[in-house]
Amino acid sequence: MKHYPVLLKEIISNLNVKADGIYVDGTLGRAGHTIEIAKLLNNGHLYSFDQDHQAIEEAKELISLKKLQSKITIIHDNFVNIKANLKLLNIQKVDGFIFDLGVSSPQFDEDFRGFSYNKNADLDMRMNLNSSLTAKNIINNYSYEKLIEIFFNYGEEKFSKSIAKKIIEVREKKDINTTFDLVEIIKSSLPQKELKKQGHPAKKIFQALRIEVNNELEVLKNALNDCLTLLGIGGRILIITFHSLEDRIVKNIFKKMTTDPNFEINKKLPTINNYSSDFNVINKKPIVSSKKELEENRRSRSAKLRIIERVK
Repeated sequence: MKHYPVLLKEIISNLNVKADGIYVDGTLGRAGHTIEIAKLLNNGHLYSFDQDHQAIEEAKELISLKKLQSKITIIHDNFVNIKANLKLLNIQKVDGFIFDLGVSSPQFDEDFRGFSYNKNADLDMRMNLNSSLTAKNIINNYSYEKLIEIFFNYGEEKFSKSIAKKIIEVREKKDINTTFDLVEIIKSSLPQKELKKQGHPAKKIFQALRIEVNNELEVLKNALNDCLTLLGIGGRILIITFHSLEDRIVKNIFKKMTTDPNFEINKKLPTINNYSSDFNVINKKPIVSSKKELEENRRSRSAKLRIIERVK
């Protein structure tokens, strides 16, 4: 499947790229966003992060074809370590960050990665193949209570208990090794009326496992807070999320950065509050894919883009 950088036009039009600016793509993937940003640079530079070695190798080829190597530095690391890596490179301020938090199409399409409930593969789901924790480890070793916790908190699955119970029953007899093994267990744990609903019955559980394997929500919180400290005046952070848990984190952090921390106290006092935030949320409602993009790339249907700018 052709790689399709999600919300590309919206990213480029809202990043306000300066030709001599310093930019960071926290999620290189197959370099769709990276290449288009780099094209707009003259003396500026772009630092692109990814923890997936295979994605980096493919991105390098694409960047080389466009002859943009001199404008891009690729860093093989999780974006939670952006601040440390930039410090090593003596980068004090950044003019813009972008994050595309979705699993890339090639990762879904690669049979061996185990991200997709539509392909039979080992239960892996690691973004970084050097990591030790896999979805198979979780399914075969986590306690009943822990399974319920991650299924409910990370997948918002209302049948977490029955699915966890079935997993425990099956794994007492044999290991649960593949995505299709797990899909069958999930299906057998749900009432018929749920199975008849639109959407794949395993979607929420697979999301929960992927988040747990890659510690995605904590990584997002920590990385976003670090990026806010590195952002220069006039700089922007653009984040594309793909599910409500991520979107809620971004929305809440943006709200916190633009709200008077003493608002509740000050509103009770007979004084004028002159609080002015260092940041401004650019779009109160998230930007979503156009009809044209949805027709070309079905996987962009759940994408939401939020933007914050440092104003002083």
